Amino acid sequence: IPFCIGILVSYYFLQYSILSSVLLASMFSTQTLVAYPIISKLGLNKNETVTIAIGGTIITDTLVMLVLAIVENLVDNEIDNWFLLKLIGSLLLFAIVVLWLVPLISRWVFKTIAGDGGTQYIFVLAMVFSSAFLSKLAGFEPIIGAFLAGLALNRLIQQSPTLINRIHFVGNNIFIPFFLIYVGMLVDLKVFFKGYEALLVSLTIVIVALVTKWLASYITQKTYKLSSTEGNLLFGLSTAHAAAILAVALVGFKLGLLNEDVLNGTIVLILVSCLISSFVTEHAAKKLTIEENERGNTSNYIIDRILIPVSNPANIEPLVEFVVNIKEPLSSEPVYPLTVVKDDNEANEVVNKNNKLLENAFNQMSAGEIRVQMVTRIDLNIASGISRAIKEKMITTVVMGSPGKSTAANKLFGSVLDNLLLYTEQTIWVCHFHKPIESLKKILVFIPENAHLEKGFDRWIKTIQTLSRQKRIRIEFYASALTLKEIEKAFKFSRIIFPASYHLYENWQAFYTITASEDLSSLIIVINAPQGSVSYNANANDVSQKLMRNDDETRNYVVGYPEQNIIPLLDDTDYQLAGIHTSPIQENLERLSVMGKSISKAFRKKEE
Repeated sequence: IPFCIGILVSYYFLQYSILSSVLLASMFSTQTLVAYPIISKLGLNKNETVTIAIGGTIITDTLVMLVLAIVENLVDNEIDNWFLLKLIGSLLLFAIVVLWLVPLISRWVFKTIAGDGGTQYIFVLAMVFSSAFLSKLAGFEPIIGAFLAGLALNRLIQQSPTLINRIHFVGNNIFIPFFLIYVGMLVDLKVFFKGYEALLVSLTIVIVALVTKWLASYITQKTYKLSSTEGNLLFGLSTAHAAAILAVALVGFKLGLLNEDVLNGTIVLILVSCLISSFVTEHAAKKLTIEENERGNTSNYIIDRILIPVSNPANIEPLVEFVVNIKEPLSSEPVYPLTVVKDDNEANEVVNKNNKLLENAFNQMSAGEIRVQMVTRIDLNIASGISRAIKEKMITTVVMGSPGKSTAANKLFGSVLDNLLLYTEQTIWVCHFHKPIESLKKILVFIPENAHLEKGFDRWIKTIQTLSRQKRIRIEFYASALTLKEIEKAFKFSRIIFPASYHLYENWQAFYTITASEDLSSLIIVINAPQGSVSYNANANDVSQKLMRNDDETRNYVVGYPEQNIIPLLDDTDYQLAGIHTSPIQENLERLSVMGKSISKAFRKKEE
């Protein structure tokens, strides 16, 4: 709509040539998501309307760059069959090289230098400049190559918070200011006072741009059956013109297709459209947030205070990477890395060493964007130290490394994980990674029956949603029919579009068949539960224990224990409700039984 109306107005009203009219009309079609930070602040960045606006921005800006490439070649060349064939051929070849070869090389480089944000950033700059150079060789403006490089690298860059932070910082504080200074040097404000033509052109550009964007938003609203508030939000997001329109205007000015009046009018449009966009978006976003809360379509904000108990320095980096990707980006809560040491002569040395490793890991993974508060506990019992830290810091989620193979002491007295499950109610994630999360392509989640009835259901669903959103990874859920229904409902209420599939899964023996073909590009998540809880399943627990006991280098896995309600002992009875809590005597008898079975198996192996 902006393009078609723009051509008519430019050609018949402003009396520009056909090429100038096409280029000016393409400028009306551009849009920049200037008001996106407002959306992010209100937590609507994954709303359906916002997704439509983002998709529209990508499509329109891509088409505008295509129009710019064609118009640029038409200026100095005669139109014939050979010219069109050469233009289309060079454009297709260039697009294939950038959109296929650049991601291929980048994926390998990011895997090889995972975690090194500085080197990754230099590589991204090299790819952008190389694409711009190839664009010039193909006969197009360098900006087209840089734009295509951005599209090609977008998915890979989104998987690295550190890299995103560096790109935003350098772009916002170096590249954009220099670009604006350059534009300011070209603009001549005296033109506005020399006659009415400059004012007429500026007024026409502003009116046409705003009206056509409103028409496009209104038609989209009716097509997708959006509410009036969502329609206003779409208009607010799509009406701003900034980076793309300025780039096209500069190229058109350099080619001689656009004069100073259009360049000045473009600056006026940027100022007016950005003001209107911010105002309309803020008003519509606040109204939409209130409406969704009234309809119950938004889940309550879940405060997440994450604790990372560290015992093995080799596990620090994978655990930190997992935490960075499950932590809600808008949350201001710090992360609490915990070191529990025995009270001996080496305590200070161990604490300092672990704290230094943790600080380095967080700085690399999040570029300082996540607040970190180190916690140290001196205790003879590790589980006791962790439990005290959980209570003191009001922790909601614990992320820890896999316990590995069981020892005789663990079988008799219980592991750290066993004791935490017994005496704490917080969500616990037990992680085991052999490859960086950046390399993951798929998440498989296996869930026991009645998991939706657990107190911590919403919290672990939110965690998996955040991980999928941060890394743009597809999710496959395996659960019973009723649990799948509740998971789908939770995803719909979030109004966030996730690439998810749902599979009926009631036989836990099928776990090994389903996961047999999975490699290190997949993350296997098993939702377990402590014995006696409503969703406890012996087969699910058996699968979890086997995963944690076997140090399998061919799998990335996470075992999750949802938040529980710990039921206190009944005052007037000498028993506890069957199935709700298991007595310590019974637990130790079970451990002795397990230990006896292990010893008998060992003797049988020796006899064989």
